[in-house]
Amino acid sequence: MPSWQIALIMMVAYLVIALIIGVMAGKGRDGNSLEEFTVAGGKLGLFVMWFLMGGAVFSAFSFLGAPGWAYSKGAPALYIIAYTAFAILPWYIIGPKIGKIGKKYKLYTVAAFLKERYNSPVLAILVGLIALFASVQYLATQMTGMAYIFNIMTEGRIPFWLGALVSYGIVVIYVATGGLRAAAWSDVFQGLLMIIISWVVGLTIVNQLHGGTTEMFANIINDQPGFLQIGKMGSTMEPIAYSTTILVSVIGFLMWPHLFSKSYASNSKTIKKTVLAYPIFALFLIPLLLVGFAAIGVVDSSQLESADQVFPYLITTVMNLPGWVYGLVGAGALAAAMSTADAITHSASLEVTDGVVKNIWKNIPDKKTLLIMRIGVFIIGALAYYITIFGGQGLIALLLGAYGSIVQFAPGVYSALYWRRATAHGVIAGLIVGTVVNYYFQLVASSTPFGIHAGIMGLIANLIVMVTVCYLTKPHEEGATKYVDVA
Repeated sequence: MPSWQIALIMMVAYLVIALIIGVMAGKGRDGNSLEEFTVAGGKLGLFVMWFLMGGAVFSAFSFLGAPGWAYSKGAPALYIIAYTAFAILPWYIIGPKIGKIGKKYKLYTVAAFLKERYNSPVLAILVGLIALFASVQYLATQMTGMAYIFNIMTEGRIPFWLGALVSYGIVVIYVATGGLRAAAWSDVFQGLLMIIISWVVGLTIVNQLHGGTTEMFANIINDQPGFLQIGKMGSTMEPIAYSTTILVSVIGFLMWPHLFSKSYASNSKTIKKTVLAYPIFALFLIPLLLVGFAAIGVVDSSQLESADQVFPYLITTVMNLPGWVYGLVGAGALAAAMSTADAITHSASLEVTDGVVKNIWKNIPDKKTLLIMRIGVFIIGALAYYITIFGGQGLIALLLGAYGSIVQFAPGVYSALYWRRATAHGVIAGLIVGTVVNYYFQLVASSTPFGIHAGIMGLIANLIVMVTVCYLTKPHEEGATKYVDVA
């Protein structure tokens, strides 16, 4: 049997198992409960929460984008390790506080969190819309990764559009039926799979191509001096651009609705334990970066449509590996993409419903809200699919672009928790200005001053405008007391 057929069978088998786990996870629970669908009853334990957070973070960009950046950009790819080490730390402090506030006021989204604090439906609508655009952009990275895997592992026999449609269709089905619990237990299976596969296959590739990491890095240094350094001759990124790329990722990390909302899904003790255990999950990135470095000098970039394809290209074209390895890599990459796609799809539907729909049409009963959220899963999936098929950016470019808009939530969120003087007018003004500045530098301007990330340019503008307007307007004292005084 040809290798591509073995790979296809294994990937389809993986999709079937993921679907069964996702659907079965929600059985035996109250499927018509809004609390169950949104935050799994607020009772997720450490084991599931660890995989849910890890799976939600490490995605198609990890399995495909990380090797792609290591291959095409060299040292700048290490930004992934840097921000992974620091980004979750603030959750140790703010996670329990957000969780307590959420349980007290029955919140499960960023939009509702900010609306309750600032008493502003307009702010909730704005947050819901920005979350929608950013989430769809982020989802496009996952769908693009799924499509790449199916296309390359089957040697072009599964077209790009079909690979994205089938794999993401599975995600939509189990998220719409089982909510957060379905995503969580699917992520346990998917997380185990991608950790094992990344280490086994990643180290195998490095050893077969170079005999080990020492020889591999020595060859790169000899052939491309500066490629493994930041800001040196031959480097692909300047220090300011590199630093602000890390900074936007660190600040924006917990502002993602699918991560922010996990504060509502458990208790303070579990959140703190998850923060301490989480970096262990990130170790699976190391062999994936090594795969990208191993391809330098081995793979001709002209043979790739995108650097994101370098990992599957090594497996299928460069190395003489058996078909079951094709299938393992394909399943691992699909697991990485789907474990993030399910969490984002779920949270995006919640944010749009809670932030936009419920603030335009008032007093919607829980049963109807739940129906809207489930329908929203399909609509958001369709939007992301459209961008995937007709967009052309690389995986990490898409991801960093999405971070640039989502990081604009940070001033409002941290001010809600720690600054009594913050006002709705100030947060709204800063959020609008920051988002506009971010998209201007992303979509209109050819570059940013000194290479600063567009999201950081937006954040600077956001902070200046927000603080200025806050001091010119009257704060909502009741909202400040609700949040700031929570232990």
